[in-house]
Amino acid sequence: IIKSSNFSLRSCRELWTILMGRSALREPAQIEAELDRHWERLHQGLGYYKPPSASSAEKVKEKKDVAQPLKDFGLRISKLLGLDEQQSVQLLQCYLQEDYRGTRDSLKVSIADYYYEERVCLLRCVLLLLTYFQDERHPYRAEYCNCVNKLEKDLVSNYQSQFENLFRAEAPTWETHGNLMTERQVSRWFLQCLREQSLLLEIIFLYYAYFEMSPTDLLSFTKMFKEQGFGLRQTNRHLVDKSMDALVDCIGYLSSLILIEGMDIDFLHKCALEDCTEQHQFSSAPDVIKEMDQLLLTFGDIPHHGPVLLAWVLLRHTLRPDESSPVIRRIGNTALQLGVFKYLSTMLKGLGVSVNNCTASTAKMCVYGLLSFVITSFEEESLQCSYLIDAACEVLSAPNLAEVFWETPNMGLGMILDSAAGMFPHKIGPLLQLLTALVSNKSTVKKVYNFLDKMPFYTQVYKHKPNDIISKDDETLWRRQTPKLLYPLGTGQTNLWMPQGVLGQVMIGGEQGYVVRWDYSYSSWTLFTCEVEMLLHVVSTADVIAHCTRVKPILDLVHKIISTDWTVSDCLLPLTSRIYMLLQRLTSVINPPVDVIASCVNCLSVLAARMPGKVWSSLHHTGFLPFASNPLTSMGMKAGNYGNLLVQIEQPRGEYAVTIAFLRLLTTLVKGQLGSTQNKGPIPCVLLVLKEMLPTYHKWRYNTYGVRERIGCLILELIHAILNLSPEGEDQGSTPTLQSLCIYSLANTEAGQAVVNIMAVGVNTIDVVLAAQPSSCGSEGPGQILIQTVKLAFSVTNNVIRLKPPSDVMSPLEQALTQHGGHGDNLIVVLAKYIYHKHDPALPRLAIQLLKRLATVAPMSVYACLGSDAAAIRDAFLTRLQSKTEDMRIKVMILEFLTVAVETQPGLIELFLNLEVKDGSEGSKEFLLGEWSCLHVVLDLIDSKQQGKYWCPPLLHRAALAFLLALWQDRRDSAISVLRTKERFWENLTTPLFGTLTPPSDTTEPCVLETCAFVMKIIGLEIYYVVNGSLEQSLKDGLQKFSNARRYEYWSQYVKSLVCHVTEMEEEAICYFPETQMLISAWRMLLILSTTHSEVMQLTDQSTKLKLFMDVLDGTKAALTTPTSVSCLRLGSMMATLLLILLKQWRSVVAGAPDILSPLSLILESVLQADQQMMERTKAKIFSALISVLQIQDLNGGDISQLPQLLLSVCETVKDEALTLIDNTRHMSQVGDVEDEDSMETDSPRGPQKDQRDGVCVLALHLAKELCRTDEDGEHWVSVMRKVPVLPSVLSAVEVSLRSKHNLYFTEAALHLLLTLARTPQGAAAVAGAGVIQTICLPLLSIYEGSSNGNIHVPAQSFSRKSQDSACWPCVYRLCMSLMESLLKTLRYNFINEALDFVGVHQERILQCLNAVRTVQSLACLDEADHTVGFLLQLSSFCKEWQFHLPKLLRDVQVNLCYLCQTCTYLLHSKKMLHHYLQAKNGEALPPGPIPKTQKPPQTPSKEAAGGGEREEAEQKALLAVQCSLLKILSKTLATLQHFTPDCCQILLDQCMDLAEYRTLFVLSFTTPAFDPDVAPSFGTLLAIINVALSMLSEMEKKKEPASLSIVSLASSEEIQALKSLLMFTMENCFYVLISQAVRCLKDPSILHRDKQRLKQELSSELSTLLSSLSRHFRRGSPSSPASGILPSTQSKPPTPGSKASHEGQEPFIQLVQAFVRLVQR
Repeated sequence: IIKSSNFSLRSCRELWTILMGRSALREPAQIEAELDRHWERLHQGLGYYKPPSASSAEKVKEKKDVAQPLKDFGLRISKLLGLDEQQSVQLLQCYLQEDYRGTRDSLKVSIADYYYEERVCLLRCVLLLLTYFQDERHPYRAEYCNCVNKLEKDLVSNYQSQFENLFRAEAPTWETHGNLMTERQVSRWFLQCLREQSLLLEIIFLYYAYFEMSPTDLLSFTKMFKEQGFGLRQTNRHLVDKSMDALVDCIGYLSSLILIEGMDIDFLHKCALEDCTEQHQFSSAPDVIKEMDQLLLTFGDIPHHGPVLLAWVLLRHTLRPDESSPVIRRIGNTALQLGVFKYLSTMLKGLGVSVNNCTASTAKMCVYGLLSFVITSFEEESLQCSYLIDAACEVLSAPNLAEVFWETPNMGLGMILDSAAGMFPHKIGPLLQLLTALVSNKSTVKKVYNFLDKMPFYTQVYKHKPNDIISKDDETLWRRQTPKLLYPLGTGQTNLWMPQGVLGQVMIGGEQGYVVRWDYSYSSWTLFTCEVEMLLHVVSTADVIAHCTRVKPILDLVHKIISTDWTVSDCLLPLTSRIYMLLQRLTSVINPPVDVIASCVNCLSVLAARMPGKVWSSLHHTGFLPFASNPLTSMGMKAGNYGNLLVQIEQPRGEYAVTIAFLRLLTTLVKGQLGSTQNKGPIPCVLLVLKEMLPTYHKWRYNTYGVRERIGCLILELIHAILNLSPEGEDQGSTPTLQSLCIYSLANTEAGQAVVNIMAVGVNTIDVVLAAQPSSCGSEGPGQILIQTVKLAFSVTNNVIRLKPPSDVMSPLEQALTQHGGHGDNLIVVLAKYIYHKHDPALPRLAIQLLKRLATVAPMSVYACLGSDAAAIRDAFLTRLQSKTEDMRIKVMILEFLTVAVETQPGLIELFLNLEVKDGSEGSKEFLLGEWSCLHVVLDLIDSKQQGKYWCPPLLHRAALAFLLALWQDRRDSAISVLRTKERFWENLTTPLFGTLTPPSDTTEPCVLETCAFVMKIIGLEIYYVVNGSLEQSLKDGLQKFSNARRYEYWSQYVKSLVCHVTEMEEEAICYFPETQMLISAWRMLLILSTTHSEVMQLTDQSTKLKLFMDVLDGTKAALTTPTSVSCLRLGSMMATLLLILLKQWRSVVAGAPDILSPLSLILESVLQADQQMMERTKAKIFSALISVLQIQDLNGGDISQLPQLLLSVCETVKDEALTLIDNTRHMSQVGDVEDEDSMETDSPRGPQKDQRDGVCVLALHLAKELCRTDEDGEHWVSVMRKVPVLPSVLSAVEVSLRSKHNLYFTEAALHLLLTLARTPQGAAAVAGAGVIQTICLPLLSIYEGSSNGNIHVPAQSFSRKSQDSACWPCVYRLCMSLMESLLKTLRYNFINEALDFVGVHQERILQCLNAVRTVQSLACLDEADHTVGFLLQLSSFCKEWQFHLPKLLRDVQVNLCYLCQTCTYLLHSKKMLHHYLQAKNGEALPPGPIPKTQKPPQTPSKEAAGGGEREEAEQKALLAVQCSLLKILSKTLATLQHFTPDCCQILLDQCMDLAEYRTLFVLSFTTPAFDPDVAPSFGTLLAIINVALSMLSEMEKKKEPASLSIVSLASSEEIQALKSLLMFTMENCFYVLISQAVRCLKDPSILHRDKQRLKQELSSELSTLLSSLSRHFRRGSPSSPASGILPSTQSKPPTPGSKASHEGQEPFIQLVQAFVRLVQR
């Protein structure tokens, strides 16, 4: 297919679309350019298309740039169409470009149709110019006017000769035009010939409406029309069939009108009034007049002659009345015999259907002038009065004529009004018919109302002279003797009262009867009320029909008046309020008067538009509408009087006036959104429509063409209105709402199938209907109604699918939409082919929108559905997408459809991407863009040089970028690889980011925000997915430029101001909230990316980062400190997330930032006051941010001015949350533990308070902890906690949680807070005073007692075989231990009783735990042992109290601690054994989930760990972690034992010390420690400890060996340093215990002397060896011991050594041992 690049080849149809303003060219200057370029073509008219010629054929053959097949085909077409060869080739090119539908067989037929359409469009263009070139309201009036002035010269003579050629043309035959000219084609040709004649005449008529016709021209037109018989004597009249009658009539009407217009009757009338007839052009053309006389005397055989003759009579009568009166009389009589007035009304009705609105109203103006003059000039009696009124009504329906009439109501047509009023109210119809036509706007309404309100005469007809009358002798005047009621109605009802003595003029009298006009004035409105009352009285009698004919005009007038001017409705209340009763009575009679009922319903529709509730409630009682006998179910629906009328009267007759009125009324009521209580009311009516009408209306009988389409359209309008109801009006009750009922019916019943059938009409049928309707038909033609119906069907289906509740089963509607039909086209193809429709751009747009919806929701391949048509349809889509003049909204919709298809329709998107594989080396695939790839258009649209051009408006640019983003999001690598290497692609793509946007307060194009958002997202995805090094250079350059141009700062500032603007503007800004949200989300994505890809994104400058961070903070503050609407809070939440991420990632920036806490604390206060439900997540984010800031900036209390306020807010939150938690937990406990068994239950009764790691409550506790830590000296928190009862509420919540074993995270966080407080004396006192021991002591039992049977393996179970959640409860137990330890350490004697209570309650667990180290070496178990020993270490300072209260427990603890020393030593000593244990218990011993918080070593990997080396290293690391834990336990155990053994100095120096106070802890034996619990701990154990410590120290001294995995290679230098200190500490304590215990043995009289000797020998030799090793070690340099005797709290890591490590510091410790050795050796 050849694309015509030649711009001058604009097709006529395209030109027409442009002139109509339906294309992308909408600026006046662009329209003017088009007219300048093509006016020559318009001037030539059909003469533009030349006949074939040899020279032209030669030129075609010589053309080089046209493909040979195209030439051959062009020549064949030239013969078929009788068209110049060059033009044929051009036509073919245009056709292939615009209208080719990819079907080979019908190509030649379709191209003939296309050619005919082109010719018609050419004439339509001229018609359009003539229609609007003097219309001030038209946007292109000036341009049209210039062009008409250019065309004016010999336009008419051209068009007249073309008209003659057409009606004289011989029909083509196959001999002359080739064998393609079949009979059907000949008929088609002739139809076209008639259409063109009609259009040419229409143009000529409009031309002469504005320009004067000379008398000679009139003569020539008259001769021409006579020859052609006003369209009836066509050369080819044998070809006329019934379908062409309307066109032939139209030609006749227009011929007749041209002649009348040529006589210029209006001007003639004016001349006659001003008595200057000589000014008329005909007064100076006597010859023409004579010739016309002769011509017109031969007229009279065709109805079309009537108006021409009438007009000529007027002309002759006015200009030369004396000359030839017999001729005039003859011509006038002929006109009246032809029934000229009846013809005029038929003509105007006919023209209303077959020409455009302007032509029809111009015709009415023309006839108005004619009628006015006729009525003024001739006596009324001589004219046919009833037809005259019909004609007058037709004429007055033209716009503005009613106003013209009321300016001179007693001239011209006003005389008809007077005569009609003279017979009122005897004849009601004529007057009301005229007055109804005279209502056109509010001013005319007042005139009509007042005219009827003061009627001067009352005309009555009598068969005989009544008795109560006195008359004059000549019977011309009557007088009433008695007063009289004019209507026989009951007393108290509205009536008219004619008083005594009224005179009446007898107009007609005699045997036949009397017509009397009484001189009695009254208001007709009262009379109308009486008429309606009378009808109500006679409704069931034989008079009903006669009365109906009197009441119908009244109702029609009321309808017209209130629909034109609502303000009059109050005055008409007596009438409108009686309509309901009329409806009720009339619909229930046997043979109801359908037309009157329809008029009633029409009136109610107008009333319903203003007061739906009132109309509905009044209608409800009439029984007219369908209703439900049982209001709650859809069973027992009654069809009402309307339903019966439809089935019994309308369907059999085929006339549907009431149905049309009923549908309009129902739609009006639905749109008026009756109050929610009455909303269920219309359900029965809508059900009737959905069940009885929509599925079957197309099968009913119809008398009139077009009614079926209208009913279909109205039904869909009703459904459309229901589906577009806003949900507020619908209350969610048990009964279905109107909307849900509609959705259900359409999705699941035949109603849906009916809608599908309407959509399946298809583009070809619509084209046929449009082609068949008269050329320039207005908006009410059958084609337009069909298009409107199909559009509504699209919209309704789209809404049903959108609003349908989600379900697993496909509804029948969706099945019907997506099934692959065996018979021909399935619906998807039909929908896709609407792209070929050119008349109404909204039709293809809505079809594509529905396709888009189906592509998203339906599980089917659109590509598969398109089948063999796929490529042709793709070409059509792309042709419209590429066209520069195409309506922008279609292009946007096509791109949106493709955007959706990227994700959901892989086959279809491949077809559109049309990528071709480049022949490259094997295996490597490189792609190129195919000729029909949509990417060509998309690349054009994002080209920075195109921006701002008319064919690339912002919306289209946005749609193109949305499509590209979809490719990136869906990772369409083939397409992306082609795009990213395209020249200037990244430069064009990033252009929007370098523009300067209007400030948010002036934003007019919110889509620009989305455009920028899409670009940011594409860049983000590219950076994220592509490895840093291999980014395209042009993108890197772009990012560099972005950074250099300070665009980060610009966008940050813009986003901030956008957020601020949205929060300030509130309601107004909501309209572009989605775009704002999208931009903020894209910017957020870029910033988050920049935290990890700062090098690529060129965002490394600290000051820039700080600016960005502060902007985010300000934005968050703006959004959250004025939270009034959901949208603000949503923005705030987005910004808070970003803030939190930046806080975590840009620690260095935040650390140096100015005051961050004050805005954050403001935000917090504001958030805490906002609506709880919506704020839950945001609150958590703000708490989290505050925690991060406090940790990063490491401030002390004095630095934070907001501390008191912050503390207060946080404490309030903690208190409230804790109380809520208590209630929820209690509620859960009452409900029972159903949840534990079925944790899948999402709607569990936890309500808003779920215990989550990042829940508000937990984070608030952590924040409180941070604040208390900052406020070390307690100057603030003490006063806050006095004010707010935080501690009691937290402790109560902890107690409840522990007892019920719920709220793990809360409990953990609460304990952390208490721990922090317990570190300071004030805090510890507060915590202890609040009753911490009562809270924790007993409830803590429930944590571990559930699984305990008192056996020794409990710890193993509780640490290793539980799920992760319960695996963390031990963590809580450990924290409680730490808390006790901390409180005891801080409060000392003040807390000793509580500590002893705690030990007493948990003694079993404590002893088990000390024992368990031997069996379970899991980190959790070791951790608990560590915490337990830590607590015992503090408690051991109070030996005496302990001995007094719990002597047995003290003994057990001492024994167990010694055994613990032995176990630890053994495990540390034999590394291989420990490794073996760990491997054996790999599944259990190491926790399967994350490591508990207090420990940070890496865990042992699972058995499938990759690679032997890696696995070995991991195992070694795990081993090291366990060793460290064992060492910590050992060091603390020894420190504790130190308190249970005599003080070294004292025992060495004090001779009279009571040894009985201290028990012997180690037996006198020097064996190495065993793993067997039967072997008692001995002095050997203690020596082994020192040995192990020394060997570990020396192992660390070795430099890293490459072969083996040493400790040095696995741990960091800080860790090694800490480990060394720990080893030293262990050795010191061990020596201390060893010396103390040895001296104790030596002094003990109960021990044998021999044993004492052995002890001395062993110790002296062992210690001497150890000392020499030690001194060697110290000479090499070693860390100092913390030497504090008491290990500081081990929250996270062992303590790091003091900074000044000196050799001297170690001397006393060695000296002590040396002294002891000397003592032993003595």
